[in-house]
Amino acid sequence: MRICSFLPSATEILYALGLGDSVVGVTFECDFPSEARTKRVVVRSRLTGSQDAAEIDREVGEFVARGESLYEVDQAVLGEVNPDLIVTQELCHVCAATPGDLASSLALLPRPPQVLSLSAQTLSGVWNDIRNLGATTSRGNQAELLIRELEGRLVAVEQAVTGSANRPRVVCLEWLDPPFVAGHWVPEMVARAGGIDALGEPGEPGFRTTWENVLSVEPEVILMMPCGYHLDAVVEKLEKMPLPEGWTQLLSVRDGRVFAVDASSYFSRPGPRLATGVEILASVFHPHHAPVKPPAASVRRWKSSSLPRPRGF
Repeated sequence: MRICSFLPSATEILYALGLGDSVVGVTFECDFPSEARTKRVVVRSRLTGSQDAAEIDREVGEFVARGESLYEVDQAVLGEVNPDLIVTQELCHVCAATPGDLASSLALLPRPPQVLSLSAQTLSGVWNDIRNLGATTSRGNQAELLIRELEGRLVAVEQAVTGSANRPRVVCLEWLDPPFVAGHWVPEMVARAGGIDALGEPGEPGFRTTWENVLSVEPEVILMMPCGYHLDAVVEKLEKMPLPEGWTQLLSVRDGRVFAVDASSYFSRPGPRLATGVEILASVFHPHHAPVKPPAASVRRWKSSSLPRPRGF
């Protein structure tokens, strides 16, 4: 079977199911495992490549307002790799290519491939996507073993953190300028790691908020996880971004409990590494009870001494 993946999480699932050799096309963002970077790129971004968070937000808003996709399918490459299966998603038009982006490209292929659209909004939904992809690719047994292993790790985290009396109030931000509260599976990840998400709702989309709202819930832990960024890029964003007046008075800031995390690897993508994300959160919330140490370059404490000069709302 020849498979094209239109989203990084699907690429990760395919490799986890032992289907790496069957992957013939990926997106420009598919960077895990490293072998995925050697595959032909069939989906590219239409954004200009600005590094400014506010500018990216403005540009995305303009695409959405025009009803245009943020992605383009390279029809020539897609025709050359000639897939039997294309894996895409319906959850977020900002996060990855959708079935609507495929319409004109499929018409040019010599034969129509099967299209599987993933739509997870919760951790159990991610496990179901793994199950469905396994069934579609005749890897059902491997999928069930993978799901069992991932869920077992989460249960181990839950059991380990039950010994802690405190469940900290947490704010998770999936964009920083303007601030967006992380949604879908992230609040559930927080809960299973022994925290309480003060703003996000399990299974619901993330949403735009204000810094005033973030400060008003008095979070004990703040997690900076801008979608699409690895840890070093998140830290770089924080170094340059002015933060609101009143920031330094927050308990989480005074206690040094503001953290940057590798969002792309462990939080943004609905794939197997969300289990690692829960383990990372447990190490942040309950460092003396967490069952495993976080991977290198996955999380970094944001020190008050390095906070940028505040700005007003």
